[in-house]
Amino acid sequence: MEAKNTQSNNVTAVFSGVFDPITEGHLDIIKRGAAIFSRLVIAVGTNPEKSELFSKEERVAIISELVKDLPNVEVHGYEGLTINFVKSIGGGVILKGIRDTVDLRYELQQANTNRIAGEIETLFMLATDRHALTSSTLIKQIAAMGGDVSSLVPKIVDDKLKEKFAR
Repeated sequence: MEAKNTQSNNVTAVFSGVFDPITEGHLDIIKRGAAIFSRLVIAVGTNPEKSELFSKEERVAIISELVKDLPNVEVHGYEGLTINFVKSIGGGVILKGIRDTVDLRYELQQANTNRIAGEIETLFMLATDRHALTSSTLIKQIAAMGGDVSSLVPKIVDDKLKEKFAR
C-alpha cells in the first residue's frame, strides 16, 4: 500500500539505526516517514554491543540504492551519539519504528533522554502487523543457516546475504 503524501511542514526527520541488514520493515517505516516529513535522513550507525555483518559503507550503499526513487530521502553514515548527528544536520525529529512493547520500553527511555539532553523530539511509528516480529538479528541467523529470508528483506539484501554466507 502506498503511503498518502501528507507533508505539510519543513521538518527534517532522522531515522537512525544499524540496519544490518535493512529489512522490509525498515523500508516500510522509511516510505511512511518520507510521506510525512519534507526531508528524511536515514542515519546508518554502529552499535558497540553488536558485531556487524555488513560494513557501514556497504549498508549505506545498499540503503541508498533502495531509496533512490524517494527524492526527499538521504542516507548518511555517522559515528557517535545519534542526538549529535541529528543536531549536526539541522534535524528536528527522530523517527523510530516500534515493533512491540519491548521496543517501546527501550525507545521511550532513549526518547526522554534525547528530549532532555538535546531538546529533540521523537516520533514513534508502529510497525505493520506483517513486520512486527521481524528483526535484523533473526534474519542474519536464518540466512546463516541457509534459510529463506527473501520475504523479509529486499532482493538486493537477500542476494548480499547469500554472498556473505556462501559456503
